[in-house]
Amino acid sequence: MVHALEEIRRVLIQDGILLDLHPVAERWPIEIVRGNDTLVTGRITDLPSALDDDRAADVAIEEAIRRGWFIRKKKVFFEYNEYWDNPDELIEHVTEQWSSFSQLGDDVQKATRNAWKTASDNWRLRIKFKMLLNHMQKLL
Repeated sequence: MVHALEEIRRVLIQDGILLDLHPVAERWPIEIVRGNDTLVTGRITDLPSALDDDRAADVAIEEAIRRGWFIRKKKVFFEYNEYWDNPDELIEHVTEQWSSFSQLGDDVQKATRNAWKTASDNWRLRIKFKMLLNHMQKLL
C-alpha cells in the first residue's frame, strides 16, 4: 500500500489533494427501520482479512505522512447507510459481494427473517457502516 501511495504522490500535481475513503470493519448493525423506529437484529461478522486490511491502510497512510509525502488536512469518520427491501436481498448481497471481508451468521439471518415477518409495510432493512475519510495534500 505504501508503494501505491508513492505512485499517487508521483503523478499528483503540486499541492494536489488525495482522498482516502473506505469503510471501517466494525461489526456493522443489521437493522429493520421505518421512520425513527429501529430494530437491531444482529451484526455483521468481520473476517480477519477485513481487520488486517484496515490496519494495513492505516499504517500505509501514517507512513506516507511520516515520509513527508502528504500532510493530513482532515480525518473524519462518518456513517453511511445502505438499504434493502427484504432479508433475501440483504443476505444475497452480503454473501455475494462481501464474502472476502465479512459474513452474516446463520443466527443473524434467522433473527432478521423472523423479525421481518412481523414488520408491516414501509419497513426496510439497513446496514449502518462506519466510513473513514482521510483528506491529504501532497507536499513538495
